[in-house]
Order: sequence, then structure tokens, then C-alpha cells
Amino acid sequence: MTQTAMYDPNRLDGLRALVTGGASGIGLATARLLAARGADVAVLDLDPSGARAPLLGIKADVSDDASVREGVAAVVDRLGGIDILVNNAGIGAAGTVEDNDDAQWHRVLDVNVLGMVRTTRAALPHLRRSAHAAIVNTCSIAATAGLPQRALYSASKGAVLSLTLAADHVREGVRVNCVNPGTADTPWVGRLLDAADDPEAERAALNARQPMGRLVSAGEVAAAIAYLASPAAASVTGTALAVDGGMQGLRLRPAEVQ
Repeated sequence: MTQTAMYDPNRLDGLRALVTGGASGIGLATARLLAARGADVAVLDLDPSGARAPLLGIKADVSDDASVREGVAAVVDRLGGIDILVNNAGIGAAGTVEDNDDAQWHRVLDVNVLGMVRTTRAALPHLRRSAHAAIVNTCSIAATAGLPQRALYSASKGAVLSLTLAADHVREGVRVNCVNPGTADTPWVGRLLDAADDPEAERAALNARQPMGRLVSAGEVAAAIAYLASPAAASVTGTALAVDGGMQGLRLRPAEVQ
């Protein structure tokens, strides 16, 4: 007698996913995990060469509307539709309000905020036709915690958080959530550390800033994104899920006084 396989709401078999900025870091970890759970996954990236099979890599620039529309059209042509959109592409910025000029503000907001707007706008007609439509935005702890030397970056991620909380599409069957990673151990953070005067001291400071005492891994953020994108989260929408080692909610006393 055969045993009927149990339904696993974490599986994504038959679903089509699009991940922006999916050729490295958190985006690549997410794309690989979605594929491992059964989804057909396409990646939009300025350099999609890192997105190897079974991922479908397509070159696109989220700061260019025509490029985004062409990229989304190519994804739909190859996969037959879109059920899951992961808005992950983004860039960083360091400094106070005084340190970044207007051109830098326009550039970061154009990529981090309008980039999500462009991709979502292009994908929505296809998401509306899905029986399981989910959007997951990569936000940041910077949206909810005051971080030094991150005024511009924090402002951009605050806008992403507000976009996530929008209620416009819930009655169309499109869920929208975001993840708020703490400082993650990604190639981008690695480059920042390499550029510091004392990379080891800077890494130690970043580790200590998160109550768990270490950087978040790209795989841990990917796992949260995959959950929010899956049928397991079918009643979760308008939510920000912190993956930050406790940075948002915990207030520990210094170790030396405990």
C-alpha cells in the first residue's frame, strides 16, 4: 500500500519566480533556494553571469524603465508567467545628510526605491493572473533603526518599508511583504570592510552591533524571503520580517557589566 505524500506548504513546485539583483549575495542565495524548493527562477541583474543553471539569467537595469520592461517580458516569455517577485536589487551609500550630494541622493533613490516600483509595475499584470501571487522586498534594519553614517541609505529603505505596507493590491490576490536584514555577510559588505582603515576592527564592531554577536548570513535572509514567498505564508501580507540577530528588538547590557 502506497502512502500519499503530504502537502508541504514550503514547496514552490509549479511556481515561477523573478529575483532582481539575483546574481550575487542575498539575491543569489534566494534564487538558489527558491529553485531548490521547486520554483522556476529567473534573475534580472546588470551582470547575470553569476546566475548559473538551473537559474535563468537576464541582463536588466532596474534604473531604466525600458530595460526592466524588456527583462520582465523575457522572463514571462521563457517561464510563461510570474507568481513570485523578489525585489532585491539595491545599492548602498555612506555618510550623513551633509556628505551625499544631490546626484548621489537621486542615484540611490532611483535604484533602491524606483527600481522596485519599475519592476513591480511591470510584473503586476502577470502577478494578477497568478493563483499564488507574492512580492517580497529586500528592505533593511536601516528602515527601523537609526544607524550612523547611513542617512541616504536609511531614507531609501524607509521608503521601501512604506511601499511594502501599501494595501492597493491585497484584494487582487497579491501579497506584499519585506525582510529587514541586519548587516549581512555578503560580497558588498566584504568590499566595504576591505576599504576600511582596520578591516578586522570594523568587522568586530559590526559583529558586536548585532546582539547575536555575528553578521547575518545571506542564506538566513534567503530562508525568510522563501517563507514569505511560499504558500506557508498565504495569510501574511503587509509585514516586515526582521532577520537581524536581534538588533531591532533586543537591548542588551554591555557584556562587561552583566
